[in-house]
Amino acid sequence: MPFVELETNVPPAQLPRDLPARLGAAAAAILGKPEERVAATVKGGLALSMGGSAAPGALLSVWAVGAVGSAEQNRTHSAHFAEFLARELGLGADRILIRFHPLEPWQVGKKGTVMTFL
Repeated sequence: MPFVELETNVPPAQLPRDLPARLGAAAAAILGKPEERVAATVKGGLALSMGGSAAPGALLSVWAVGAVGSAEQNRTHSAHFAEFLARELGLGADRILIRFHPLEPWQVGKKGTVMTFL
């Protein structure tokens, strides 16, 4: 069950209305997970400074079971997520930071139970 959370200082009015759904679909494709298991949130208009600059930028956090646990995986994922965010938000690669957080199945709850079946 991947979780993706996008935080950006791009004003909400400038973000595509369907960005959470498109981010979820992109995350499913990038991580090789079913789209129905992806949860995506977008927070726009935040106070954000990267490298001392308040120019438009984005922080993406990605949590997943079995998909973000190695440097090799994350190198590939990072390139794809950065391409997606650059296209969707009009940002340069130097204004996008991505954090990967591996999860164990017992750390995710759904339908009132932990997802030990994964």
